[in-house]
Amino acid sequence: MIRCVSLRIGWTIFTLFVCILISLLVLLLQRPHPHKNCNLFRGSWIRDETNNYPLYNSTHCPFIEHEFNCQRNGRPDKDYLKYRWKPHGCSLTRFDGRAFLRKFKGKSIMFVGDSLSRNQWQSLVCLLYTSQSRANYNATRVGNVSIFTFLDFGVQVMLDRTVYLVDVVMQAKGRILKLDSIEGGKLWKGIDMLIFNTWHWWNRRGISQPWDYIQIGSKYYKDMDRMVAFERALITWAKWIDTNIDPSKQLVFFQGVSPSHYNGTDWSQPGVRSCSGQSRPLSGSSYPAGLPPALAVQKNVLRTIKKPVTLLDVTALSLLRKDGHPSIYGMSGSTGMDCTHWCLAGVPDTWNELLYNLIL
Repeated sequence: MIRCVSLRIGWTIFTLFVCILISLLVLLLQRPHPHKNCNLFRGSWIRDETNNYPLYNSTHCPFIEHEFNCQRNGRPDKDYLKYRWKPHGCSLTRFDGRAFLRKFKGKSIMFVGDSLSRNQWQSLVCLLYTSQSRANYNATRVGNVSIFTFLDFGVQVMLDRTVYLVDVVMQAKGRILKLDSIEGGKLWKGIDMLIFNTWHWWNRRGISQPWDYIQIGSKYYKDMDRMVAFERALITWAKWIDTNIDPSKQLVFFQGVSPSHYNGTDWSQPGVRSCSGQSRPLSGSSYPAGLPPALAVQKNVLRTIKKPVTLLDVTALSLLRKDGHPSIYGMSGSTGMDCTHWCLAGVPDTWNELLYNLIL
């Protein structure tokens, strides 16, 4: 009898223990994501006094292209490197390169777009490369695709430079921008994470315009409203996403419009004609000139996609960073003025830190 009672008590304690364990597991599984109720893209830039920023030293990353390497090109100030993005109501988890590489072990990542995609691609390569004391890597290029492979993890970080996403082809009548064609998408199939971008080339005219005619269906146009053309191309891209992406295996992001800073009136400094000499971001959360119309077009098209695509909504936070461009410390030196691209280390590192927080 005593033994039976002991067995019942033991079984009861065991059952209670199992119930408690199950309850704890349920609570852990139901625990909300740390950023669930926080918009990571709304906040302000604050000066970091902990020496945790910048996220890497540009001298330790030998792959930064000349046009982005502001410190090597002689930029005298460094305050622009000391600011970090602080969302309203939460904090970003600091980028951890080794954790990122472990998460994507054996997988592929591809940036698809123009030179702003190249800016972000180089930033991610530097963030990952500097996270290891001796990174084993291989860098190569196949056609228009640049491939940086972290050999110890089998992680490929790639860039496909295609400025319109849709095709530009040579025909008898000249170079044709085909708004309904996206044959270049064959390179994107099977990639584990894709980050798309297009905008800056859509208003190119004159000798920098890389097409002679626009084609829609069987019709050719010498020109058309560029915002309409931009939207039509995004719709073609959206259809490609819905047709070709497997959400169970792939992550898809779209980089928002990266802004330029050539007109001081936009940030309440009338008379200023470039970003030259700007060494601090705007305070607060709003940009006096507001958001560019192209961003609204992007968001409208993204809403039509059935497959999950996350907008990497960097426009508003980047508008505040009038200090982050190469200015005369870019490709053309003192004879040029680049207020479009970004210094590395710099603002694109925050874009990738946001990306990191979204995939945690």
